[in-house]
Amino acid sequence: MLAMRTALAGALLAACAPALAGTVTVITSFPKDLTQAYKTAFEKTNPDIKLEILNKNTVSGIAYVRETPAGQRPEVFWASAPDAFEVLGRDKLLANASSLANKDVPDKIGSYPVNDPGGMYLGQALAGYGIMYNTRYIKAHKLPAPRQWKDLLAPEWFGHVGTTSPSRSGTMHLTVETILQGEGWDEGWRTLLRMSGNASAITERSFGVPDGVNNGQFGAGPVIDFFGLSSKYSKFPVDFVYPEETAIVPANIALIDGAKNTEEGKKFIAFTLSKAGQELLLEPRISRLPVLPYSQLAGKIPEGYPDPSEIARRSKVHFDAELSQSRYYVVQSLYDQTVTFRLKELQTATKAIYDAEARLGEKARSGKAAELLERARKLAWTPLIDGKQAADPQFLAIFGGNKKDAAVNQKITQLEGEWNGKAKANYEEAARLAREAMSL
Repeated sequence: MLAMRTALAGALLAACAPALAGTVTVITSFPKDLTQAYKTAFEKTNPDIKLEILNKNTVSGIAYVRETPAGQRPEVFWASAPDAFEVLGRDKLLANASSLANKDVPDKIGSYPVNDPGGMYLGQALAGYGIMYNTRYIKAHKLPAPRQWKDLLAPEWFGHVGTTSPSRSGTMHLTVETILQGEGWDEGWRTLLRMSGNASAITERSFGVPDGVNNGQFGAGPVIDFFGLSSKYSKFPVDFVYPEETAIVPANIALIDGAKNTEEGKKFIAFTLSKAGQELLLEPRISRLPVLPYSQLAGKIPEGYPDPSEIARRSKVHFDAELSQSRYYVVQSLYDQTVTFRLKELQTATKAIYDAEARLGEKARSGKAAELLERARKLAWTPLIDGKQAADPQFLAIFGGNKKDAAVNQKITQLEGEWNGKAKANYEEAARLAREAMSL
């Protein structure tokens, strides 16, 4: 009898509960603080829809969409990197979402379109790239507060920087591209190699850098702004700065073509662009820049909050998403082979150069020692691919090809092996030359 009553009660509850219209699966690299806030608010507004968050870094997310058959794909792709959406659009994996755009969102931030002109993805927030640093750490280690990327290249910052790889993080890929586009390919890579030479670690995911700065593992590191701002407004002992070479670009949201529950996916995208969805971005633990103008969010903007229009106005970088997309995998591969997998050798070469400079003093400026040191710097901090080769369409086509094709995969593997071996040899020779200079 008790079992019958329990079954009857369960049936009555089920009958009274709203039927689920469907599940919206969202692929995103965003942290749980952000995704959980949107899940809670969206499901409260749409009790008949369940929101499922599939957390993957941007590169893995692209691969997941590519490998999932049409009709079984998730509904929404949500990430910071505009070039990732260019890749998905090029592969015809996105559905047109122009009808979901909020008419109150401006067409551009600076000179950059907020929404894709073709309607394949929409700006949902704005993002900038800069330096997050721990105020207690730099005081304890007597380090100057960084303001520009070049500040992290100084010898006193050796061992105090945390960073990650663009192949592990879409936001780091955007940071790398921002530096490359702001300084040019060759000078940009010198900045990246010198900054990496000062790094104490390459983290596994993008949030490893802000976590390390928050807890004092690192003094500073390159991050997307919301990592730094959310920690700052959550009262961690940290600060965040936008260098002159930054970019304010949209963090996008898109409807995936061939999804299971497309109509429900549209509702979620529309919610994130609504006033209620935009106000969620301003919560201290999220701290993102809305795409809605501040005039539409009167009374909600925290005191001293960054103004994206002002940052875009003074930035030296006019970000080119098509350029970034065209060399997307080249940048990732080159970084991994010369930095991620050769960090120890790069650190050793960098330290040897610093030691020689400190030991020699004025003697490092002329004569035999200066010549040896200059050769060491070039070996350690010059990219293996120059700007001309990086712009060669035939070279770029190799990395843009189908990696499942045996011939393409073999060619890429061969190039990566050559870069890895050359980087190791260059760093070891750079360290040897620096030590020889110091002996003089």
